[in-house]
Amino acid sequence: MAGLHAVTVPVLLRYLRQLDGLMLRLDAFARDGGHDERALLATALAEDMFDLRRQVLIAANFSVRALKPVAPELAALGQAEGERIADLRLRIAERITALSALDPEAIDAAERLPASERAGEAMVEADALSFATLYALPNFFFHLTSAYAILRHLGVPVGKPDFDGFHAYPPGFRFV
Repeated sequence: MAGLHAVTVPVLLRYLRQLDGLMLRLDAFARDGGHDERALLATALAEDMFDLRRQVLIAANFSVRALKPVAPELAALGQAEGERIADLRLRIAERITALSALDPEAIDAAERLPASERAGEAMVEADALSFATLYALPNFFFHLTSAYAILRHLGVPVGKPDFDGFHAYPPGFRFV
């Protein structure tokens, strides 16, 4: 069975890099189309949802929250914040660097340690492996997917290949 490190760190690193790529696409869209960067980042899918800026920051934060219970060195990063695309990319890069430096054996050895965190009004309490796989990773992907959906809503030319880095389609391909 794969350990805690194997089921979290490579996944988080891959998709943090994809998120950074999405931010590059947003930057080009803003610059080439003469769009106001702050207005783009302030876009939400619904009025009771976080805007694009917060979705990206929360995804970045969940990449750390997934392992902070067993990797106290991640606490030094604090909460990701930023107002501009360059700030968001910097926060993503910091998390990539920090996760890349984690010791796989130390992470795996701690997978049964207790982990807890507030989730809205609820308290999530589990062993570190369950905490990461059942709570933190799904939340990371929820906010990553929400950011992707906002980009699509804005008209940023992104598709599934930009989200996962695996898919490839010919130019002009459409599902419908």
